[in-house]
Amino acid sequence: MAATDKEKILEAFRRWGYLQADLDPLGHLKPLPHPELALDGPEAERARRIYCGKLAVEFAHIPEPERRRWIAERMEAEPPEPDRQRILDFLLRAEVFEQMLQSRYPGTKRFSIEGVAALLPLLDAVLSTAGELGAEQAVLAMSHRGRLNVVLHIVGRSAVELFAGFEDVDPRSVLGSGDVKYHLGATGSFRTAQGRKLAIHLVSNPSHLEAVDPVALGRARAKQDRLGSDGPRRVLPVLMHGDAAFAGQGIAAETLNLCGVEGFTVGGAVHIIVNNLIGFTTNPEELHSSRFAADVAKRLPIPIFHVNAEDPEAVVRAGRLATEYRYTFASPVVVDLIGFRRHGHSEVDDPTITQPVRYRKIEARPPLYQAYARAIGADTERAEKAFRAELEAAHRQATRLEKKPTLRDFPAYWHPFRGGRYRPDYEVDTGVPARKLRDIAEAITTVPPVFHIHPKVKRLLEERARMGRGEKPVDFGMAEALAFGSLVLEGVPVRLSGQDSRRGTFNQRHAVLYDTETEAPYIPLAHLDRKQARFEIYNSTLSEAAVLGYEYGYSRDYPEALVCWEAQFGDFANNAQAIIDQFISAGEEKWGLLSGLVLLLPHGYEGQGPEHSSARIERFLQLAARDNIQLAQPSTAAQYFHLLRRQALRKWRKPLVVFTPKSMLRHPDASSPLEEFSRKRFLAVLPDAEISTPARLLFATGKILHELRRERRRRRDRSTAIIAIEQLYPFPHREVETILEHHRKAREILWVQEEPANMGALFYVVPELERLAGGRPVRSVKRSPGASPATGSARAHELEQKTLLTLAFASASDALS
Repeated sequence: MAATDKEKILEAFRRWGYLQADLDPLGHLKPLPHPELALDGPEAERARRIYCGKLAVEFAHIPEPERRRWIAERMEAEPPEPDRQRILDFLLRAEVFEQMLQSRYPGTKRFSIEGVAALLPLLDAVLSTAGELGAEQAVLAMSHRGRLNVVLHIVGRSAVELFAGFEDVDPRSVLGSGDVKYHLGATGSFRTAQGRKLAIHLVSNPSHLEAVDPVALGRARAKQDRLGSDGPRRVLPVLMHGDAAFAGQGIAAETLNLCGVEGFTVGGAVHIIVNNLIGFTTNPEELHSSRFAADVAKRLPIPIFHVNAEDPEAVVRAGRLATEYRYTFASPVVVDLIGFRRHGHSEVDDPTITQPVRYRKIEARPPLYQAYARAIGADTERAEKAFRAELEAAHRQATRLEKKPTLRDFPAYWHPFRGGRYRPDYEVDTGVPARKLRDIAEAITTVPPVFHIHPKVKRLLEERARMGRGEKPVDFGMAEALAFGSLVLEGVPVRLSGQDSRRGTFNQRHAVLYDTETEAPYIPLAHLDRKQARFEIYNSTLSEAAVLGYEYGYSRDYPEALVCWEAQFGDFANNAQAIIDQFISAGEEKWGLLSGLVLLLPHGYEGQGPEHSSARIERFLQLAARDNIQLAQPSTAAQYFHLLRRQALRKWRKPLVVFTPKSMLRHPDASSPLEEFSRKRFLAVLPDAEISTPARLLFATGKILHELRRERRRRRDRSTAIIAIEQLYPFPHREVETILEHHRKAREILWVQEEPANMGALFYVVPELERLAGGRPVRSVKRSPGASPATGSARAHELEQKTLLTLAFASASDALS
């Protein structure tokens, strides 16, 4: 046979062989006929053995010939001899541990690994190969299935610690509210087959499947950035997915889409689909519309290795090939580990109700370690007995513990930072001397001599240069640039990402300038001084959930940096609600994990309709408890400057949500004189310096403050003081009480907001004012309750806004009439 004919046969199987591979241990996933594979003869049989066995690979969709060639050469070469004893040890320990849990804690959820026990030798192959290629750390993410086994055998925590999670210990020893054992993160070390030690971090995760994916990648990126250009080699992210979730959850696809985007690369992640061909009670054909759950990954030019989980040696080979590919091409790679689920979803379900035929087959199958031991002629009796004795001893010790272990150790870079309740001594001075501000302003408004600048941007820089010299009040965009510039000069790294964030949704930032002749970018804030800290700003993909999750993860492993995520409009943040609810607001309470992430959410009613008006202040206030987050809406540029610097310089690490302005970005009343940037601190409340003896106090936050002041000027009102609540949470009780006490003669106290009555801060602020008002009644001015945040009619908006202002200045009797 001619060489070209042999190559044609091989090429057919390289392209389509995976369709006829023997991948499902139970035989439900039938081989799919394909006309190009209807070939006979010795060359076809050889190709069939290579590509249609228990290990198959999809790689024909990869456009780069050298990558396809790399995979083909290794698939068609003789596989290396595996360490069969090491494989057997992992399989035995995996399943015996599950049996021990079942016997000691019957009826307790543990989400057993049985049926996909080969996950452990697979992880061993991945991590050992990575260790050979330079890895020193691995960041792991996974859901509940097999998690306890991974914590024990891969992360390296003790069986005592794991058994303690099943025991009733003193509830006072649980940090915060705690979480269930199969959500908890863990740190430890893994000894590879070559004897190297890898630091392992298994990321804490909620039951919201796949939500942890971008968080883990953000953590990996931060760890890599800490190590410099060699970081991607030294830190490997490994993401484990369920088949139903990988195909069904959009955040998985969003996360995959980040892999090649500037600012979000991690040198490739190894994705492992723990595929038991079932989702709770749901069959594969009800879970996805394609043959494989992994098919969603084919949007990327990356290989997908499918492997039968009951062939441990094929599994190990897949893990090694996948990891070598990642390190060779800095690319993501997918391993689809196809097995089954021996028990119901959580061991308390009866799966025979919905899958009776499947579970008759499963019941007849021996544990994998026993089948593999027979296949290689090994005797496991002694090893099994010894491991059971080890587990029994650990169980006895766990029953005597009085304190639940935490399963983790924090890295040294977290030691200076604090969580818990707020204390006044956490405050720091945030002012910057005027001379330094002028120097920063000059640097960020100067471009290289050969740079061709857009005329509109040139005018903007000229205006900002005037602001920096104190010739003109500083607006929000310039205030932010001064904050960032001052921080990087003080050694604080700054990272900001979001949709259109380099320019700014509202044309307000221009942190990246583009040469009009070459489109070459120039970032002034990255060129202030040779010794400055890193300044990074990235346009993100059109994703809220994955990008916000990524930035949260980044903040977890770069606590000394100011890490910011910006929504295009605050209204769109609810696309990332699971990240906000499960990680940002509750991470400390559930897992004891701190974050200093900043969310910049444009908010304000300007007649732009129901999807461009509200960042849903009310939802963030509902999440606020026990000083878990900070919520602020600065009304002036200087306040925004001090707020950002406070977040970076304070050692109290809490997420900060900033409801940022839109029309107020360039509003003259919201701009600040340069000297305001040199005062000491951010002020949680801004009193009214214009009115000394008011009869009426209007409390408000955000843009409406400036409209109230304008209305007061129009009315020539000298009896109404307007007080700005700049920080909504933690609520500034002392400052508000001081103002109320100072204006004891003011009999009318009102809370004024733009939002409808069932939204905004009304439900939260009014009770606080009532508690502090000394018996004086507190009224509120707001829009009527609505199912939608705002009207879609610009004219209706204007009428509503006018009504709000009229009611704010009406007397109590007039307002009721």
